[in-house]
Amino acid sequence: MSLTKSVIKRLSQTAHSLKPIIIIGQKGLTQEVQDETDNALSHHELIKIRINAADKSARKDITDTICTNLNCTLIQSIGHVIVVYREKVGD
Repeated sequence: MSLTKSVIKRLSQTAHSLKPIIIIGQKGLTQEVQDETDNALSHHELIKIRINAADKSARKDITDTICTNLNCTLIQSIGHVIVVYREKVGD
């Protein structure tokens, strides 16, 4: 999904007040976590995810996997928290 810079900026501003609703812990990105993330994106479109991985490359790998598998767009990544967006399909 390709978003313009102005849309990404607006989504980033909207996400500022959100709290992480998905927390990826020591077990990593399990299928259950992916299913719950998919469900959260279906309901909210824009969500924050906290990734408690030890190093930056592990967080990047998890982020890339989430975006690829769930067909969502990375809006922002700051430290251990990422913001992803997926437009709702239908209603």
